[in-house]
Amino acid sequence: MLKPLLLAGLSLALAIPALAAPKRLDLSDPADVVTAQRKVQCSLKDGEPVVYHFSGEVYSRVEGEPDKHVFDVEGMNIRQCVTVTDPARGKGYRMVSRELLLYTDTKTGEIIRTWANPWTGKTIDVVQVANDPVNMRATFPIGADGKPAKFSGRVNNGRIFMPAVIPLYYTNPLAGDYQDFVGNKYHSMEIFDFVAEEADLLDASKTRANPSIAWVRMSPWLPWMEMTGRNGVLVFNAMGQTMPNGISDLPKVITDEIKLNYPIWDRPPPADDARPNETSWTYFKKKVDARRAAEKAPAK
Repeated sequence: MLKPLLLAGLSLALAIPALAAPKRLDLSDPADVVTAQRKVQCSLKDGEPVVYHFSGEVYSRVEGEPDKHVFDVEGMNIRQCVTVTDPARGKGYRMVSRELLLYTDTKTGEIIRTWANPWTGKTIDVVQVANDPVNMRATFPIGADGKPAKFSGRVNNGRIFMPAVIPLYYTNPLAGDYQDFVGNKYHSMEIFDFVAEEADLLDASKTRANPSIAWVRMSPWLPWMEMTGRNGVLVFNAMGQTMPNGISDLPKVITDEIKLNYPIWDRPPPADDARPNETSWTYFKKKVDARRAAEKAPAK
């Protein structure tokens, strides 16, 4: 009595077409390389906000003295991507974002508003990092040099590792016009290491890779520290990831600060944002210039 049922089930199974396996990105194909990069940076959906969170520690390094754990950091970046097309370079994307980095107390985790400088003895107002915008140039399968895009990461045991080392050496925005003669260039390095699950990154049906990130930064003293040319550097070390539910997943110390002082940081800049990028040093310069202008203004 079971044979007719079994045969009927077999016939039905054979009649249903086999489900096609998800398309897999080919990291030797320049177009797929750009797609993978976009899934790490943001989303394949135009205009979808993506939020990165990272937290870590900041140390001083001065020759001849032990390193100091000077403060901690809590940071976020909110971004979106939009598709762009170039007749010669193919279909790519452009990313726009703004970022916030808050200096926090090493013991309490609270935002520090003033800081007692252990080298000078002065108590100084802290200037948090509020860079708006931090945008990327458009990325295409064919580079500006005419060469096809290549994947720079590696695949290992189901995970994909993508390092990015960014040496920085440019005119110091806080100095004058003679730096080529006397030095005082801004000299720093940032290292971003992304890790994503191979299944998430290479599955073409998934719009985001949801990667983790490690961020290391070596830089001069922050200008608000008022170190007046003292020897030494800062080393930042932080880790984080994208937030599945966006802003609401961020730590309370960040979301409270956004509501209090940085209300537009709950959304990325518009996709067509053409403003020049902000850095922590150009942002600080604007704060100083505004303060000086206010001090010079005639009393009412």
